[in-house]
Amino acid sequence: MTIKGKKYWLWRAVDANGYVLDALLQSRRNKAAAMRLMRKLLKDQGIAPRVMVTDKLRSYSAAKSEVMPGVEHRSHKGLNNRAENSHLALRRRERRMMRFKSARQCQRFVSTHGQIANLFLLHRKHLTATDYRQLRNHAISIWRDIGGSIAA
Repeated sequence: MTIKGKKYWLWRAVDANGYVLDALLQSRRNKAAAMRLMRKLLKDQGIAPRVMVTDKLRSYSAAKSEVMPGVEHRSHKGLNNRAENSHLALRRRERRMMRFKSARQCQRFVSTHGQIANLFLLHRKHLTATDYRQLRNHAISIWRDIGGSIAA
C-alpha cells in the first residue's frame, strides 16, 4: 500500500481458523522486518507454532531459521490464502478512496480491526441456524458493552 507516496507492506499472522493474531505495517520487506513480526508474535502468543505457512518470500525462511529453528515451514503460493483474505478490509478502504494519512493511522486501524473482526468471525458451516444467531447476538452484546464503556 502507498501512504503519502511511500510504499508500505502489511504483515499479518492468521491462525488455522482464520483469526487474525497480529498485524504489522512496515516500510521494508526484508529479513529484519520478518524477524520483528515473528518476535512480536512469539511474545504475544507465548508459544511457538507447530507449522508456519507463508508465501514464497525468502525473508520468512531466513528469519524463521534464527527466531524459530524448530518450526516446520511451508512456503507455497496457495497455502497462505487465510492471511491474504484478511487484507480485504484494508483493500476495501483503499478502493473507496478513504486512504490513510499516515503509517501510524494505518497501524492503529489494522491492529484494532483485526481484534474486532475476530469477535464477529463465526464459522457458519459448523453451526446450526439457532446456534449461529445465539453466538451472533452474544458478539453484538459484547460489542455494545465495549462501546458503552468507551462512551462513558
